[in-house]
Amino acid sequence: MPSPSPDAFAALARSSPWRWKTLRFSVSWPGDPWKPGAVRAWLRRPDLLRVERTDGALLQVVREPPRDAVPQPRLGPDGLVAEWRRSWDHDLDDPMHQDYHWVAMLDPAELADGRDPETEDVEVLVTALEVDSVAEVEHAGRPAWEALVRPTEAYEPRCGCCPLLRSREVDLDEYRDHPQHILAEYSDAFRVRLDVRTGVCVLTEAIGGDIAGRGHDLRIEAVDEPMPDDLFTEPRRSWFGRQ
Repeated sequence: MPSPSPDAFAALARSSPWRWKTLRFSVSWPGDPWKPGAVRAWLRRPDLLRVERTDGALLQVVREPPRDAVPQPRLGPDGLVAEWRRSWDHDLDDPMHQDYHWVAMLDPAELADGRDPETEDVEVLVTALEVDSVAEVEHAGRPAWEALVRPTEAYEPRCGCCPLLRSREVDLDEYRDHPQHILAEYSDAFRVRLDVRTGVCVLTEAIGGDIAGRGHDLRIEAVDEPMPDDLFTEPRRSWFGRQ
């Protein structure tokens, strides 16, 4: 792996679809009243997901139709994705729980490249974030890169209503017909962490503004462990009640 830098951080954010096949993890959304409580999940790419409450109660099993193989991008000598790709490409989406924030934290390409606000040309490489600093840290006992960032006007989240980083520009576009959802004060910056092994966005934290302290905290328990098919099967229900 290269030393942490803004360019390397962006490359790692692009790379998740090619750095792991299965992931076991827990995630919570501190301070966010619109998010559920902490959950635990098992994900087997490209199409299987199991989500439980922390007490073990099953919340959801997702079994998506088979998909084509993930296309292979151009990798740099460090093994990270060196070329821009569209973060909204559905062919790369992991199975979803609740909303697209789930998809974005597992594949945080929206933190790397955005859309040119002047031309709206999706083929033009535009930096999505201003990166003040990048440092090596640990997150849940695993190596991670932590960056202090600010979304640029080019930042384009996977879905405007559930971005990894909330910004005035995105909200003005998303809520043009619902101005009651516009914040009075937006965050000065965000603390963001990417897991070095997987490229998953394991932490976001808003600094300042009306949503200070909000974000998510994802803790990886295992990477690329075997996950049998029956893990992704919902329990059968009997005619006489639950089994």
